[in-house]
Order: sequence, then structure tokens, then C-alpha cells
Amino acid sequence: MTLPIYLVDAFTDTPFRGNPAAVCIVETPLASALMQQIAAEMAVSETAFLCLSEMNLRWFTPQTEVALCGHGTLAVAKVLAEQNKLQTGQTLTFATLSGPLSVTAEGERFTLDFPETLARPCPPDLPLLAALGIEPGAVSHFAMAGPKVLIVLEQPAQLRQLAPDMAALRRLPGRGVVVSTPSDDPSFDLLSRYFAPWVGVEEDPVTGSAHCMLSPYWGERLACRELRAWQASARGGALQLERRAGGRLAMTGAAVIMLRGALSL
Repeated sequence: MTLPIYLVDAFTDTPFRGNPAAVCIVETPLASALMQQIAAEMAVSETAFLCLSEMNLRWFTPQTEVALCGHGTLAVAKVLAEQNKLQTGQTLTFATLSGPLSVTAEGERFTLDFPETLARPCPPDLPLLAALGIEPGAVSHFAMAGPKVLIVLEQPAQLRQLAPDMAALRRLPGRGVVVSTPSDDPSFDLLSRYFAPWVGVEEDPVTGSAHCMLSPYWGERLACRELRAWQASARGGALQLERRAGGRLAMTGAAVIMLRGALSL
């Protein structure tokens, strides 16, 4: 069996930047075990699988399936556009573990319609902060949405200098941690980094799903409906966010196809 495979840098218009995602688009469903094997083989933070007959979209890290993935969805949209299955101005809706999610093509950019995620403030997890290398006194906001954690600091330099102890993080319970600060670059409103060693992704370069949690916090704090976000990983990536009615978030970004090939199974 031969399956087409793409590698796409998402949330960037520049090669070797943004977040690389593998994309596999098929006519009929693949077995979950096979998708997990392919994701492990591709060894990027997410591999996205779209079954066209069902418009069912699934995402896998090298270790597990996830319920929501922004850069994987953006990467799928870019491949569909190349295949002339998604035209400028057209909207497609996918069935996912997070419910129906849509994407609209806007020339070289794509807008994802995702749900916002409200994180509830709670006392800081001191062992988690220690593993991240964050002093408790530097934390201005600590909140959780399920197993995911949002930590807000006030100094961008602290964010850029973070060097978490990944082994220590893995010894703690967890799923993902997003750390955010105001931006010191006037081109953006907020900065962030995202760590998820629990699912095989030590630092994710650009994380769309994390911005579903960031947008309610920063939208309220800055009293803004529209936000410009930069994920300050080594690769870096830009997201345009628009808070919409009904707890929805429009997330816009570009993508670059880096590799086109085939898997021989």
C-alpha cells in the first residue's frame, strides 16, 4: 500500500519556521493503530489524517492521539488548497474529537474556526513551577483547563530564557503547559511557549490549541477582540486571533509545503 504524505510548516510563510506537521489525506479510513505508527515514524509533533469520504480529521503525536490541533488543521488546509479541494473563499468543515471544526481559505492564509477554552484560576503547582524553572513570585496568573496549565509571567525575557527540566516534568502528572507574557515587540500583543513532554513533544514550536486558552485571558486583560500572537520558540510562528460570539475563536495563519512524497507500507 502507498499513501501520499506531506510535510508542512504551519503558522509561517517562511520555510524552516513555524510548526512542521505531517499530513496524510486518504479516501477511506485508516486503522487507528496504523495512524499511530505513521505518526511515530514521521516524528514531528503532530501528524494529521483526513479521510475524505467522512471528512473526519484526526491528529496524532508520536505517542498518542489528541483531541485538538491547530497547526495540523492548518497544514491539512494548505494541502487541500494545493490539491484544488479548497478554493479561496470556500469553507470546509471537518468532523473531529472536538466537534465540527471549519477552515476558510483566504488566498495564501487560512482561518480556522475553533472553540475557546476557559482556564480556571487556581493556586500555583509548586513542583511544576520548579520543573519549569519559574520562581513562584514571578507568576501573575496560574490557571487550568482540564489537565492543561496556563501560566502568565510579566517579563518577556523570563519567557525566552526558560529551560525546563523535561525529565522532572515527565515525573509529574500533566498534559501540556503554556507560558505567556505581554509582548515587548509592538507587532504582537502576546508571547507564549508550550511544553508537552507527557505526549512526546518537549517544546511545540507553534501551538494553535494553546491559543484557544490564551485568547480568553488576553482578550479580557487587553479588552481586545482581535489579538496578534507570537509563539517564541526557536522556530517561531505568528497567529492572528479574533474572538467571536458563542465562545468561538477565528485563528488565521499561513503555511508552507516543504515535502511531498509517499509512504510504502
